[in-house]
Amino acid sequence: MLEDKNQERTSLEELGEFGLIDHLTKNFELNQPSSLVGVGDDAAVLDYKGKKTIVSTDMLVEGVHFDLSYMPLKHLGYKSVMVNLSDIYAMNAVATQVTVSLAISNRFPLEALEEFYEGVALACKLYNVDLVGGDTTSSTRGMIVSVTALGAADENEVVYRKGSKPNDLLVVTGDLGGAYLGLQVLEREKEVFKVNPNSQPDLEPYSYIVERQLKPEARKDIVDLLKKLEVKPTSMIDISDGLSSEVMHLCKHSDIGCNVFEEKIPLDPTVISASEEFKMDSTMIALSGGEDYELLFTVDQADFPKIKGNPNLTVIGHMTEKSEGIHLITRAETKIPITAQGWNSFHEPK
Repeated sequence: MLEDKNQERTSLEELGEFGLIDHLTKNFELNQPSSLVGVGDDAAVLDYKGKKTIVSTDMLVEGVHFDLSYMPLKHLGYKSVMVNLSDIYAMNAVATQVTVSLAISNRFPLEALEEFYEGVALACKLYNVDLVGGDTTSSTRGMIVSVTALGAADENEVVYRKGSKPNDLLVVTGDLGGAYLGLQVLEREKEVFKVNPNSQPDLEPYSYIVERQLKPEARKDIVDLLKKLEVKPTSMIDISDGLSSEVMHLCKHSDIGCNVFEEKIPLDPTVISASEEFKMDSTMIALSGGEDYELLFTVDQADFPKIKGNPNLTVIGHMTEKSEGIHLITRAETKIPITAQGWNSFHEPK
């Protein structure tokens, strides 16, 4: 949280827009066969050879989506790519390229942007995607990041939010709630730092949930796993705004209902202990927290033997007729209607 006041600073004016782009992207190589021309021309040239093209765009705004007082720029670069790749994998597709655009104020020197692009480069390397374009411009205050991700899939492989039917099983990857609680830890330490700038937080007990917030991982492995298991989901979405919101999206698009069983929702032990520490209900955090970037999908009951016992997948409920509604079945076997309580960037703080 302490900023080195003596660090080297190179003004962006020294490079200009095109010099800046050239400098930041000079070490990016094209590895995807579908990437014909990347950064350096008026536009990228891609060739997917008959496959369906999948496109997703997200924008991250300083002060709304991230706080640079505890979000390292390298982590921000990494996370900016991840949140977009997650949308591609939620379509059961292979992510292939990204474009990255920045609006930045004059408080950011070249070295800060180099750090941001280190995170972008790491994400591209680990997930085998190419950076093929983007833009930079000035901002009157703060930083704005816009990333577009592209992917490809055969027509018969693409999975949409619609397509589920009554009696399909509802499945989630990984565990939930960690990212939101990691944010609570960071916000708490920020307030402590304001009071005592010499204090250094001990984040070791919270390392898992803090990493879930600062450095999430898109679930590319699940797309590969489902192919190996010969399971094609009937519908799928990524969990960015909280489990409750995503369940409701699947139900809306498929015109059906759902029962989610509280006792089945996967929670890491760190999430449970941190929930108790913050005096929060772990189930509500899983339902409403957001930013987990796990995948939520439905499968036909006939595919249950293929996924049964897999440590990456948890069946948390089943789809029902629309007339039955959307409910959480509590541990006490009480039915509670699920409402969308997920994160909303347009919500005015009280």
